[in-house]
Amino acid sequence: MARFWVCLAGAGFFLTLLVLHSRFCGSPVLRKFVFQISWRTKEIPYRLDVGWPKHSEYFTGTTFCVAIDSLSGLVYIAQRGDNIPKVLVFTEDGYFLRSWNYTVDTPHGIFAASTLHEQSVWITDVGSDFMMLWLHGERGTGPAKFNIPHSVTVDSSGRVWVADRGNKRIQVFDKDTGEWLGAWNNCFTEEGPSSVRFTPDGKYVIVAQLDLSRLLLAAAPPVGSIGNCSVIGTIQLADQVLPHLLDVSGKTGAIYVAEIGAKQVQKYVPMNSYFPSFGS
Repeated sequence: MARFWVCLAGAGFFLTLLVLHSRFCGSPVLRKFVFQISWRTKEIPYRLDVGWPKHSEYFTGTTFCVAIDSLSGLVYIAQRGDNIPKVLVFTEDGYFLRSWNYTVDTPHGIFAASTLHEQSVWITDVGSDFMMLWLHGERGTGPAKFNIPHSVTVDSSGRVWVADRGNKRIQVFDKDTGEWLGAWNNCFTEEGPSSVRFTPDGKYVIVAQLDLSRLLLAAAPPVGSIGNCSVIGTIQLADQVLPHLLDVSGKTGAIYVAEIGAKQVQKYVPMNSYFPSFGS
């Protein structure tokens, strides 16, 4: 019994020395541990809306993509599978409205664009024949070349951002001229981006990484500069969730993530303390 108390006292003494050494000498081991704890306990800019959607049983296939029509307050979800509705329509609050199963075979991407006069939904269907209307670049690793270009978006200054997943980078082009403006690759050493979108205020870029089941929040660069990717925070999803494509509500800033591993779409709501200019 005495030996037990001696060992316990020795362990306590050793930990005390380690803390003091870190405080005055800068032990790299302990600083790394403290940094991880501080990073993990840092306030998260988004929270999962566990009540969305109201009825998840409508997810009957593999949910590949999601698009938000902020003007109409609608969420469009495309899923793959046999003998199931290929497109589901919910409200942003999570209520199911309708579905359809015609004209779509194997959906991959979806985009909603509405005006005060009409609604339109664009779907990329890899199971149907299609005509190439516009093409930039070719397969390769150099500037303006691609390897599995997976998602595209346009920022408020007219720059086109392309998630070049196979090359582990995001490439940026001028919307009107097609000029190559630069690329981000320093954030994607482990896994390339599968989806890219901007927050409504244009200050942040939200990126999905499929195989890591992770979302990145990066600072958007100013007009006239692309610079390097600067990660502000991350949202680590459960293993094998596999976030494929995402979209962001222009009204609330909520992130909707189509997860092909979990076969569902989840909603992440911004915290007002991080984003005072918008929120649910």
